[in-house]
Amino acid sequence: MTQKAATIFADWPTRLADLQTQRQQIQQGGGSKAIERQHEKQRLTARERIARLIDPGSTFHELGLWAAWGLYAEWGSAPAASVICGVAQVSGRTCMLIANDATVKAGAFFPMTAKKVLRSQRIAMTNRLPLIYLVDSAGVFLPLQDEIFPDEDDFGRIFRNNAVISALGIPQFAAIMGNCVAGGGYLPVLCDKLLMTEGSGLYLAGPALVKSSIGQEVSHEELGGAQMHAAISGTIDFLEADEPACLDRLRQLATAIPPDGHASVYSRMETAEPRRTVEELTQVFPVNPQQKYDIHEVLDCIVDAGSFQEYKAKFGKTLVCGYARIGGLAVGIVANQHLPQKTDRSGLQFGGVIYHESADKAARFILDCNQSWLPLIFLQDVYGFMVGRDSEQAGIIRAGAKLVNAISNSRVPKITLILGGSYGAGNYAMCGKAFDPRFIFAWPTAQYAVMGAHQAASTLLEIQIAALKRQGKTPDADELEQLRQQTVASYTAQTDIRHAAARGWVDDIIEPAQTRAVLQMALNVATRTAEDVPVRTGVFQV
Repeated sequence: MTQKAATIFADWPTRLADLQTQRQQIQQGGGSKAIERQHEKQRLTARERIARLIDPGSTFHELGLWAAWGLYAEWGSAPAASVICGVAQVSGRTCMLIANDATVKAGAFFPMTAKKVLRSQRIAMTNRLPLIYLVDSAGVFLPLQDEIFPDEDDFGRIFRNNAVISALGIPQFAAIMGNCVAGGGYLPVLCDKLLMTEGSGLYLAGPALVKSSIGQEVSHEELGGAQMHAAISGTIDFLEADEPACLDRLRQLATAIPPDGHASVYSRMETAEPRRTVEELTQVFPVNPQQKYDIHEVLDCIVDAGSFQEYKAKFGKTLVCGYARIGGLAVGIVANQHLPQKTDRSGLQFGGVIYHESADKAARFILDCNQSWLPLIFLQDVYGFMVGRDSEQAGIIRAGAKLVNAISNSRVPKITLILGGSYGAGNYAMCGKAFDPRFIFAWPTAQYAVMGAHQAASTLLEIQIAALKRQGKTPDADELEQLRQQTVASYTAQTDIRHAAARGWVDDIIEPAQTRAVLQMALNVATRTAEDVPVRTGVFQV
């Protein structure tokens, strides 16, 4: 079994320690030598810039830390996809920060870099968060240019978003504190306010490329230096002597942003601590996905004490729906129940499975939350929808379509947290990435796949055996067992949530003890504004 696969089945302390070790490795970016080279240029690293920019004592809620994890090994890897993104307070205003990490291939854009920046821009657009870009990038990573540059969700979409964000009236600030080359130069110039430090460069083509293209010999400063752009081209708004002065200027400019506020449609009260501590989550939630647990005990560690009111508690019991408060904010919760449930009509129902009654209940609950302006929290640990003759005759497809419709057309913010399994259509029905959650987080125990590893491995093994037989080969028992083990190990590694996070399918992997704080941050961001539109569902299955 591979190290990746083995970690999936580790106990809580082992798993959290492994996660923390890898997190620290990623945060080193290009490593100590690359950090030294950055300092030798009298420049800070991306993380040092962020630390100096945000309010003292405030938290930087990083998003996409695991982006590109395990990818691009043939190019020496790209930790955190060479860009640091996250939400933090700057001069008392909540902002989205996007900072190129020049210690990783000079801050070059890999395919996942573009995807990560686009996700951060989308979060900012949806939640009307001001953006601050700390620019220090060599541009597109040329060996992978065909995967970065041409498509509608590639590099150019970033600049399109800059223009759209500006038209929406959402503030954007850019500070060039190093290289800003080629097409990447459009990002800062499309922002509302542009700062640049002495010694930085902003140009479509560097001196060497200009010479080879048109035969002109020109210095760095003449071509795109800070003095030139301040005095001759007029491209930049503020010329700063060094990075500390530039970061101070950004903080001063941020004071002109309207202070944080929240839409009045959302209900707020005084906060109350949960009935159980958030640290108890690792006691009530098992690492082993085969073990049963009661989702009510999980909710006791997350929501304000005494605030949970369960909706239709006796009906559709494999989904728990209810009204609650988190940090004083009223929310609606949809969560998978992993205890088997007895019903009068259907007998015993399996935990973690969505039956037609549960889907009906959740669809109506979601519409009710939309009517009452209650943000929705989805807690996923789902195997999928119930299958079989009885379920089909009861209308499981119709009920599932109703639930998907309600989620798709929801006008209130949606936040998704994946606790355990996120399998197949269950991922969709519980507001997976495709259904526009404002934020999507996962615990280390989360697993993404069309189906479980052993079920999938059996199917894949049959396909492999059939292919071998067509070639005139009949594997013996030892070969079959080796094939089976390889298939299970490969599929298990792919279900590891780090595999998903590396590809941008979740915004962050969080420890259970961080859950309440992270949800409060996400809710505070998501309830800044509310678009006053009616609830629309189109043709709705009944």
